[in-house]
Amino acid sequence: MNDADKERVSAALSDIESRHGCRVLFAVESGSRAWGFASPDSDYDVRGVFVKPLDWYLQLKSDVPDTIVEELPGDIDVSLWDLRKALLQMAKSNASFLEWLGSPIIYRDCGIIAALNELKADCVNPAHVAFHYASMFRKAMEARNEDGTIRIKKLCYALRAALCLRYAMAVEKMPPTPFADVLAGTELEPDELAAIREVLAQKEHALESDTVTPDARLAGLLADRYDSVAAHPWRKHGVSGDAYTKLEEIFRAYVKNEQAV
Repeated sequence: MNDADKERVSAALSDIESRHGCRVLFAVESGSRAWGFASPDSDYDVRGVFVKPLDWYLQLKSDVPDTIVEELPGDIDVSLWDLRKALLQMAKSNASFLEWLGSPIIYRDCGIIAALNELKADCVNPAHVAFHYASMFRKAMEARNEDGTIRIKKLCYALRAALCLRYAMAVEKMPPTPFADVLAGTELEPDELAAIREVLAQKEHALESDTVTPDARLAGLLADRYDSVAAHPWRKHGVSGDAYTKLEEIFRAYVKNEQAV
């Protein structure tokens, strides 16, 4: 990603702050660009967290929007969560949010990413994470055509979900966000690894709508493992009291800071 693209995203975030009366605490790239297999026509999936002034959190109304979602010019897709929502989702081991914290592409960060990453291991529920990737895998594979072909974008999504699932089941931890790190941390047969690398090389130059026929070497990876997740003897896990207390401290600190702005 070049500096001009980063500047466009930064300008879009500043505009959102101005229009919505909030401060973006962090914003990162999600999706294929963060995973490391973007296509030439991939859009920018900007994800992050905002905080509002203190009075906003003291409203009696229960239907106050806690998400900012906008489709902006230049293929910039923005989805930002309110700080309270984000921290509660982290405490519930929301895998999407935990992925954001590991993104290698950071547009905005006030220092909160490091603070949250220190608590990540204490918030991860391996079973929840595994079911998340099992569901992602099924959704991607449902896009197969009757002739067996599939959009290369969906094939890469399915492969990443399958390997993240295997990673979560093997070590009972949150998989890394970059796909290269997932590959490095997962046991694969040499022919499987070779086939994956060929798909990634092809996607680098293909449009996201291009279709391919999955290589026979990938058959094992593209088998549905949802039932094996349910049967796995997961260790019991719940966010620790200390971790929850620290999340509350982070919440109060940033909200109180907005009061003084």
